[in-house]
Amino acid sequence: MKTTKNLTKITVLFLILISASTFAQKKDNIKTAVIKTKIYCDHCKQCETCGDKFNKDLYNEDGIKRVDVDAKAMTITVIYDTRKTDIDKIRLFISKMGYDADEVKADPAGVAKLDGCCKK
Repeated sequence: MKTTKNLTKITVLFLILISASTFAQKKDNIKTAVIKTKIYCDHCKQCETCGDKFNKDLYNEDGIKRVDVDAKAMTITVIYDTRKTDIDKIRLFISKMGYDADEVKADPAGVAKLDGCCKK
C-alpha cells in the first residue's frame, strides 16, 4: 500500500514538472517586436485601408498573437510565436501591405492598393 502511494506521488510530481516545463517553453517562444514604419494618414485607426487592415491582415498570418499600431510614433508592435513565424516574415508581410517595416521598404504593389490618404 505504501509503495502504491509513493508511486502515485512520484507520478503526480513528474506530471507537474512536465507541465511546468511545457509552459516555460511556450512562454519562451512568444516574442514582441516594435517595427518602425511610415504612416502618412492622419486618421490611421479610422481609415478602412490601414486602421483595421493591420489587425485583420496581420492576424491572419500564422503565429501573430497581437498587433498594435501607434500612428504618432509610427510603429507597429507585434507579439508573435517564434515557432510559427519570424520577424523577417512579419516585416515582409507588412511591406506587401504597402508600408515600410524597419529597413524593408514598402512593396510598390502594396502601396498601389492603399487609399490615397495613406500614400505619401
